[in-house]
Amino acid sequence: MAAIALDQVDKIYPNGVHAVRDVSLDIRDGEFMILLGPSGCGKSTTLRMVAGLESVTGGTISIGGRIVNDVDPADRDIAIVFQNYALYPHMTVAQNLAFGLKLRRVAHDEIDRRIARIAETLGIGELLGRKPRELSGGQRQRVALGRALVREPKAFLLDEPLSNLDAKLRASMRTELIKLHRQLGTTIVHVTHDQVEAMTMGQRICIMRDGIVVQTGAPMAVYREPVDTFVAGFLASPPMNLLNGRLESVQDGSLAAVMGGVGLRLPEAQASLVHQLSGREVILGLRPEDFHLAPERGHPVEAYVVAIEVLGPEVILVAALGHPGNPEIMIRCPRGFTAAPGEKLTFHYDPREIHIFDVATKRALPRPSRRD
Repeated sequence: MAAIALDQVDKIYPNGVHAVRDVSLDIRDGEFMILLGPSGCGKSTTLRMVAGLESVTGGTISIGGRIVNDVDPADRDIAIVFQNYALYPHMTVAQNLAFGLKLRRVAHDEIDRRIARIAETLGIGELLGRKPRELSGGQRQRVALGRALVREPKAFLLDEPLSNLDAKLRASMRTELIKLHRQLGTTIVHVTHDQVEAMTMGQRICIMRDGIVVQTGAPMAVYREPVDTFVAGFLASPPMNLLNGRLESVQDGSLAAVMGGVGLRLPEAQASLVHQLSGREVILGLRPEDFHLAPERGHPVEAYVVAIEVLGPEVILVAALGHPGNPEIMIRCPRGFTAAPGEKLTFHYDPREIHIFDVATKRALPRPSRRD
């Protein structure tokens, strides 16, 4: 196992594209780290630099305390699994698993031992005599993982390995990777654009945008306290509702975020942190699950039904907040919820979950800490 450290790493391609900008990230020994972000954010480029498949323009990359900027990929003692699996089509599964070990002149008996162990771990023992064209997508994915595992490297780098699988198999393989990490305890860096993968698999997530690291932390910590509107709107599905408004004092002296004639009152503790911004334009954020039908769950607000998305275990309501034609929000509703377009409903929002963002910087403004 090995810790991986990136210190002010840059990547500039010959055509001038600045793909990665000043990335600093410490990945702990044995940690399952997720690199999350939209296409083109630099996450795969970052992974490829760690693997040695891309050169580093600036900064340093260390694996196990050793700077590896100029170390050949074969000498970094790490394994990478690609999105397309990259199996040798003319070789059997057993030959694919053995290929890297033979290049390293591992003894035949040791190769057989490792293949048998990995085949049992991944449940691919009956596939050893088949070729990749005879395998399903999930089976190929397991073989690609097996080829990485059989090397017993210091770290595994996974570049969107689940993206080619169907939804059911993807969910199953998420569980398999989590169990595998617990079993091996090896450092894993997993690149994805899938928020579900990030929230369910990673011990920490690193969210990237335009080549920079925006926020790093435990999944629920990032979910609860996004540093800006990008993270708030990217992490989770449906994303946080983000609405333009203004901070204003209301009749009882409290502070509210007002938009389209609707005021959502801030808790006293939060209002005291942003009171100096009264009268300023802000962006208000509330997640879909922070609106409730039960009156004991917070302050009332009216919403007019625009559309309903029935997902089975839950219903997503799209509604205009306060008045027809006002900005639309999404609200998570329980299974079986029904309403007609145009219908007026009363929901109750949890004021403790309100997020306020600066209009100019899109950065989150201070909130009182939550202890529950």
